[in-house]
Amino acid sequence: MSSSMPSERRSPRALLATIAALGLAVSGCSTAAPASEAGSISVLTGDTPGQDVVALPENFERLLDRALEELPTLATDALEQSGVPGMSIAVVHGGKTVFAEGFGVREIGTRQQITPDTVFQVASVSKSLSATGIAAAIGEADGKLSWQTPIHELLPTFQFKDPTVTELATVGDAFSHRTGLFTGAGDDLEDLGFDRAAIFEKLRLQPLDPFRSSYHYSNFGLTVGAEAVAASRGQSWEDLMDELVFEPLDMTSSSARHDDFLAHQDRALLHAFEDGEFVAKYDRNPDPQAPAGGVSSTANDLAKWMLMVLADGRAGGTQIVDADALAEAMTPQIVSSTGPDITARPGHYGFGFNASPQVGGRMAVSHSGAFALGAGTNYQLLPELDLGIVVLTNGAPMGVAEAVATEFTDLVQYGKVTRDWVTDAAGFFAPYTAPSGDLVGEARPADAASPPPLDSLVGKYESEYFGVLLVELRNGTLTARLGPTGNISLPLEEWDGRTFAYAPLSESAPAGSLASAVFAPDGGSVQLTSFDAQGLGTWRRAA
Repeated sequence: MSSSMPSERRSPRALLATIAALGLAVSGCSTAAPASEAGSISVLTGDTPGQDVVALPENFERLLDRALEELPTLATDALEQSGVPGMSIAVVHGGKTVFAEGFGVREIGTRQQITPDTVFQVASVSKSLSATGIAAAIGEADGKLSWQTPIHELLPTFQFKDPTVTELATVGDAFSHRTGLFTGAGDDLEDLGFDRAAIFEKLRLQPLDPFRSSYHYSNFGLTVGAEAVAASRGQSWEDLMDELVFEPLDMTSSSARHDDFLAHQDRALLHAFEDGEFVAKYDRNPDPQAPAGGVSSTANDLAKWMLMVLADGRAGGTQIVDADALAEAMTPQIVSSTGPDITARPGHYGFGFNASPQVGGRMAVSHSGAFALGAGTNYQLLPELDLGIVVLTNGAPMGVAEAVATEFTDLVQYGKVTRDWVTDAAGFFAPYTAPSGDLVGEARPADAASPPPLDSLVGKYESEYFGVLLVELRNGTLTARLGPTGNISLPLEEWDGRTFAYAPLSESAPAGSLASAVFAPDGGSVQLTSFDAQGLGTWRRAA
């Protein structure tokens, strides 16, 4: 991960795209070969020059043992420094779980201790688990399904805005974020309470960037690919994951259904970061985008999954997932980041997995997950080393999961932690919990113009994408109601003439967000700027 901060304000979901692309793993493997000259750096040569890597300074098993001994201290120090309430960690190596512990509490202010069996919402780590489900489905399809199968053959009713993309986009395109859908496409509808079917129908209105030559991390783009495969099997996505992943791996506490998460007594509550402290105030139901962010699981369950992935899809002597389809998913398919200049290593994304070269020249497979409303997760697999670590936290994304995992891999590679990862990661992740909107930090103009008569703005406004918006006048205050059932209410505060301020609060808009609602001079439309990222945030007054 680069320690530099983005220069412009970016949405939390857009930032996750960057974090997912960069990865924080610093991997190493193999024992050091004797240096040919004193003080020189040993390089282990592979079968091809592209497999040559810098050797470890000493025996790997000794480095691993020391890293495992220090891991509890890394975890407790990170929780203390960050204030994140709790964490669960598992490490796998050599075909078994070699570490599994919980730290901190499930809910702040209580003594409900976290264990390796505490259930967490894993957020976008779901993408890698879902890619595993697709790989398993490919293995069962006897050549009738692959990452190259067009989505429209499996889900004929789905449409992108461009008919050519509708015809050509494949399951792999969806899972590698290269359909052209922009980051956040559909997330805005989910924030308002629309379900998966409604969001799919509306995605045909979303603008597209160039197909296959642009990378935009897209929750609902990936979800379309997953749903297409499930539909081709005549089952729900949630049932597919049960049948092909969770049940074969005996992941008894894992599910892609939010209700299943809520049914667990031993579950970690989400903790948002507001006014400088963590608070357990929100529930995050990611069912509409379950393939992209809806899985809940435990460190022990995810250890079983990591062991299977490192074993080329095998578990307990049985081939659970097609090895070739799984390897293809973990192979770079698109450049996801290029860094600030030519000195930076590029980031790559496979099909639901990050796959990028690391400091020592080795490839690491990883993914992060983040809910601004209160979750931060990360796993890192070092296949050449046969090593994996997963870190789950129940605090808003502060980079703690990534920092602890990277400190661990630092110790494995170098015998020491190379930098203050907790501090550096916190700086990079800070925009996740920062308020968003064009009026954040702004003061109402001292010479603000008076608004038009408020009753002249009252009425029904319509958007083909967002649906109906009702502007109502109650006790002298305008309120905008929107969502599938008018379930979201946004009071409109007088700001400057026809511009009003409102405070959105959702996964995309942390507490303190403030944006403008602008009524057209003729009263024929209103634009809500926090919903206008793709130019769809204008509602027209109904006849």
